Amino acid sequence: MRIADQNGVICYLMKSHSLKARELFKQGYNCSQSVFSAFCTELEINFETALRLSSSFGGGMGRLHEVCGAVSGMFMVAGMKYGYINPQDKKAKEEHYKLVKFLARLFAEENGSIICRDLLGLHKGKSSPSRETKTAENYKKRPCIELVESAAEIMENLLNNNNKMFSK
Repeated sequence: MRIADQNGVICYLMKSHSLKARELFKQGYNCSQSVFSAFCTELEINFETALRLSSSFGGGMGRLHEVCGAVSGMFMVAGMKYGYINPQDKKAKEEHYKLVKFLARLFAEENGSIICRDLLGLHKGKSSPSRETKTAENYKKRPCIELVESAAEIMENLLNNNNKMFSK
């Protein structure tokens, strides 16, 4: 997507991470891996390390269908970019948690929830840890690829605006 900022500077990056995340998902990486590793260059983290760090969060935390893996990947990017490191810095911790809540709200407003089972229309209660093979037919039934794109786009918008969209 081609956009111009307030100074008229043309930017082509608006959807680059969401497209990258989509392609990673199509290659077979889970939702969390797809979102988090799409940002590994900006986060100055090795691609393999990004994949390993985010591998447990796919399928709503190891296919438990809890918090959407794409959302977890988005939160991981936020943590790497804006997270706090001093446990005594209560203000930094509070600000970071506000950012996480803001990102969750944006995702939920766009997609209806941040909970995997709700997004997939699964029944409440325990979900099966098994998964269907990723096929073209499966992609038609589940919105995961769109959720991956959505999470990456929300995060990219935040980064492109230097966290200003949250600061308002």
